[in-house]
This record gives sequence, C-alpha cells and structure tokens, in this order.
Amino acid sequence: MLRSHPAPSFIVSLFASLWLASAATVAHAEPVADVQALAQKEQQPLLDTLRDLVNIETGSRDIEGLNVIAGRVADQLKQLGGTVEILQPTDIYRLDDTPEKIGPAVHAVFKGTGTRKIMLIAHMDTVYLRGMLKDQPFRIDGDKAYGLGIADDKQGVALILHTVAMLQKLNFRDYGTLTVLTNGDEEISSPGWRSTITKFASDQDVVFSFEGGGTDGTLRLATSGIGSAYLTVTGRSSHAGARPEGGINALYELSHQVLQMKDLSKPEQGLKLNWTVSKAGTNRNVIPAEATAQADARALKVSDFDELEKALQEKIKSHLLPDSKVELKFEVRRPPLEANDASRRMAAYGKTIYEEIGLPLKVDEKPTGGGTDAAFAALKTKGAVVEGMGLSGFGAHSNDAEYVMIGSIVPRLYLTTRMIMDLSNGKVK
Repeated sequence: MLRSHPAPSFIVSLFASLWLASAATVAHAEPVADVQALAQKEQQPLLDTLRDLVNIETGSRDIEGLNVIAGRVADQLKQLGGTVEILQPTDIYRLDDTPEKIGPAVHAVFKGTGTRKIMLIAHMDTVYLRGMLKDQPFRIDGDKAYGLGIADDKQGVALILHTVAMLQKLNFRDYGTLTVLTNGDEEISSPGWRSTITKFASDQDVVFSFEGGGTDGTLRLATSGIGSAYLTVTGRSSHAGARPEGGINALYELSHQVLQMKDLSKPEQGLKLNWTVSKAGTNRNVIPAEATAQADARALKVSDFDELEKALQEKIKSHLLPDSKVELKFEVRRPPLEANDASRRMAAYGKTIYEEIGLPLKVDEKPTGGGTDAAFAALKTKGAVVEGMGLSGFGAHSNDAEYVMIGSIVPRLYLTTRMIMDLSNGKVK
C-alpha cells in the first residue's frame, strides 16, 4: 500500500519550526544588565580592598597580623549591615604542628526575607612569615595583580566582601540568611575553626568556598583528604663499637616498619601513603635509642582513612626486634570533599550563568591532591558545597610570582551574585 507524502511547503514549514525550537533551546540567555553593570563598577573597589588586605601580613602564626585583618574585615561587613563578631577559638583540634595560639575568625550574618540559607567562606591567613611583604608588595602589572597571599586567599576574602556589597546595592534580600565566615588558620589545617565551619555549614542550602579557581577558573566539587602518620620507635642505646649487642637499634626497627608499610597505597581508589620524613640517632658511634618517621596520606573517602589507620596499627604488631617499642599516631588533617547531587546541580547552574556572559566554566569532580576547608563544611550538610569560587590566579605559596587575573573579577562577581540571587528565588532546585 502506498503512503501519501506531505506537500513540500508543509515540510519547509515543519523544518523551520523545528529549527526555531532548537535555536531557542541552545540560545544563551542575555546577562542580567544591572548585575553585570554593577559588577563592572565594583572591580576597582575590589582591587582597593585587595590592596589593603595584601598589605596586612597574616601568616598563620602571626596572631598580631591576623587580629588586624580580622578587624578590617569585620568593619567592612558591619558597614554592609551584617551582624558581625570576631570569634576566638575555644575548640582546638591539636595536631602535631598546631601552635599554642590560633588566630581569630570573623563571623557575619545578614538576615533576609526569604528561606534559603547561604554561606560564604574564605581564609585570612597565609603561609608567609612576617617581613616577606617587602619582597612581594601589592602591584598591578598589565592584566595581573600581584602580592603576598593575593591568590591564597586574600582574593577570596575580597570577593566575598564585594559580593555582599553588590547584593546591598541591588537592594536584594530575598535569601533567608547569608552567612560569612573567614578564618585565620586554614594553612595549618584549621585546627581552631574546623568544628565551627562544620557546625555553621550543617544546615545551609549551599556553601560557596572562595579558594582560587586556578588559571582557568575551574569550580571543584571534590578535594582530597589529607592525613599524616607518625611512627616512633624506642630502642636502647649502647656503644656501637665496643658493645652493639647491648643495644636495641631503633633505626633497624624503624626501617623494618617503613618497609612493611610501603605497599598500603591503593592508587586505583585514590588512597596514597608515602613515608617522607625520618630521623634517627645522635652520634655515629652510638646505637640509636629512638627513631621517628612521618608519612603523608591522601584519600577520596573518609572511610578510606579509617581503614588505613587500622592497617597501620595492625602492621606495627610485627617487630624486627622484639624488645623494641613501636607507637603509631594517625591524624586526619583534612577530610576529603566528596561531590553530591546538590553540588552538581549548583555547579551546572553556574555554567549557564557564565554562558550568559559568553564564557565557559569548567567543573571538576576529581580531586587533584589538595585539600581545603570546603571539606569541613561538607561533613554534616546535605546541601551543595562548591569550591574554587575565587578569582583565577597562579603562584600560591611561592616567593615571587603570586598573582590574580584582573579580568576574572567581573565574571566572578557576576557569577556569585547571580547564583545567590537565583538560589534565593527558587530558580536552582
């Protein structure tokens, strides 16, 4: 049986309709003009803030400098209408290298008229020692702004301050609460503020963390967990030439322990254990009575650290020298950040916002080995946690090349402001 064919004009009309529907689907929305214009106006004020923050030296152990920058950040947040307090740590998780004193944190809450809870985090401390600012002062050279700690993480603090300023200037208060937390101990694994970050983040709909986005502005939904293992072997000293048999060689036992633990890594699941530091002995002619070693551990899941610690404790039961004493301590310096569906949806929405201004936005769900405070924020929340909201830059922890890309300021202000606005208005599910 023959089938009838539609008329040519109908086919043309049908194709035209399909093309228009397809074009409407793939066409990028126009940027929100008032937000984009305000982001452009806010670029210079942000650079001015960044200059002021860089000019305050804030090494993690520099309590004086950290108090100064905390006061500066708190004052600006108060001027923006927040309920602000400078907190001192009371719940300190003591790690092997935790200093006696921990720097403050600045906590601010802005109350709106809606229901969504949004949190913005960054850190005020750097890895640098006091006196190094003179070798890396704030300066602008072409499309880059340089300075001590500018990429890690003074830019994150500045970006938060000026995102809040934009929302105020737009008279936008449709969120329920907008919480800001900037801490002063991230570079030493946040011993003073990890529990506070977890507590404040636990009931948030989204936490945006403003570590830098790298050279290409990538958003990160996962980071590696960081752990440390410490081995201590106690033996007995004796004269190495006249009476070695009277000693218990802690170096021999340490070597045995390290070698029997060298294959505990599971690269296929992202678990890594590498022994990196060791020390033994005091004199060439003395059998060492004590030896120590440290290992760096990385994991993609909290449970992997638990299993690793159990394996380590089991291994030390096997001794080369039965009379030696072997002790092992394991620290979780940072838990891993694991991607969830809420984070994926939030980042995917961010990509559509960047499309409005004609830019691509990368999203990475695979950890690259580093860890951040975003992982502490994610421990007890069911909401989204998105890392890398900060400016594009390079050279963190370096002596002479740390910078941020000035051209990333307006896009990042636009992105963050729009994500807060649209999440508050129910456009992001």
